[in-house]
Amino acid sequence: MESVVKRRGDAPEGFFEAEAAGLAWLRAAGGVGTVAVVAVSPGRIELERVDRASPDAGAARAFGASLARTHAAGARAFGARPDGWDGPLFIGRRPLPAAHDRTWGAFYARDRVLPYVAIAEDIGNTTTAEAALVRQAADVIAAGVFDDDEKPARIHGDLWNGNVLWSSDGVVLIDPAAHGGHRETDLAMLALFGCPFLDDVLAAYDRASPLRAGWRERVPLHQLHPLAVHAAGHGRGYGVALAEAAERVLELAAGSRE
Repeated sequence: MESVVKRRGDAPEGFFEAEAAGLAWLRAAGGVGTVAVVAVSPGRIELERVDRASPDAGAARAFGASLARTHAAGARAFGARPDGWDGPLFIGRRPLPAAHDRTWGAFYARDRVLPYVAIAEDIGNTTTAEAALVRQAADVIAAGVFDDDEKPARIHGDLWNGNVLWSSDGVVLIDPAAHGGHRETDLAMLALFGCPFLDDVLAAYDRASPLRAGWRERVPLHQLHPLAVHAAGHGRGYGVALAEAAERVLELAAGSRE
């Protein structure tokens, strides 16, 4: 068996162990495949190598249906860690706050948007006015305007195209920031950074687990998190995109009150 080893000499405590716990939790859902962990220790993780294949519509439909099963496996709460893991969470190299909230909006605003907006403003990737706009949107979200009756989903949490590997056995996920969240957040991240045959993925997902009306209009809402994370370290362009998404969220909230 061929494997891939990732090392990080400055890894914070629990860094790769959190990755392994997230992969195991997602795999236990019986939905999308995840890369197998061969071994994990402080500063090091060894993963089974994934044989790559070209994506196609059939594999995309299978991915959408299996992602719905993963989400449906659920989580203990919004912001909850993977079952059996009590350590820290990360998204990329940044800490990801854990929580145990019963409502989504308060958790999402507090722990998935605002921490990264503060960093982005400090380093100049968002202007003061843009940051204020995002905070205004966060206040609306925290107030529960977008809360619904959806239960916490078992989400990957960092579901951009680079973490979706296409193999001869179907999609295999890597590098999760797994936690209890809203399922639309995973789908919005796929849309933000592109995914081959995305329309097929989404159609198959919706057939397997129908999405609530208006989910397409809520995409900017669920993109606030990945945009905030990227604005915190990947350039000014993400700060602009974050403010634009916040503006659309405020427009959507205003429309819901009419």
